[in-house]
Amino acid sequence: MAAQSSSFKIILGSSSIARRKILGDMGYEFTIMTADIDEKAIRMEKPDDLVVALAEAKADAIISRLKTMDQYEEDASSKEPTLLITADTVVVYEGTVREKPSDKKEARHFIKGYSGGQASVVGSVVVSNLATGKRTRGWDRNEVYFHDIPDEVIDSLVEEEIMLKVAGGLTIEHPLTLPLIDTVVGSFDSIMGLSKSLAEKLIQEAL
Repeated sequence: MAAQSSSFKIILGSSSIARRKILGDMGYEFTIMTADIDEKAIRMEKPDDLVVALAEAKADAIISRLKTMDQYEEDASSKEPTLLITADTVVVYEGTVREKPSDKKEARHFIKGYSGGQASVVGSVVVSNLATGKRTRGWDRNEVYFHDIPDEVIDSLVEEEIMLKVAGGLTIEHPLTLPLIDTVVGSFDSIMGLSKSLAEKLIQEAL
């Protein structure tokens, strides 16, 4: 995949460390921009519609910002197209959509609920070709089943600031979380924030 990246540029529209790592693991080089949108202002009934709408809103915000910079004209007219990749993830627990916890109290409530239970993770990827205006989009759903989560582990997790920055208040790749996962139905990379297979498919379609 790394060889392909020489024919186009990539902007990752995300501040997520996990998404940066996943895209890097795919062999791509990229620059980073963040959208800084009010995610709570966008509401949809279905979680799949919500994550796609949020990823599209992030793309729109970044493109709008790029248009105020000389870089946008350069990217749009370049023989080497620039692709903007944005994504969003939510957790669905007992039919309720969970985004980032608003505070430690909510993070504790979220994590305690997963103990001995199950949650769905719904994630989207949107790829915008800045040269052609073409946009491709998609989403997927994965399931995570947990063992019982001890109170002392919950206490430790809640004290980590990262838990306030991730959907559902929990990262499955965390060393405290990983041993407490019983089963994953789907792909780890998608649950972490960016589906490799979906992103690759949408990149090729956008080109």
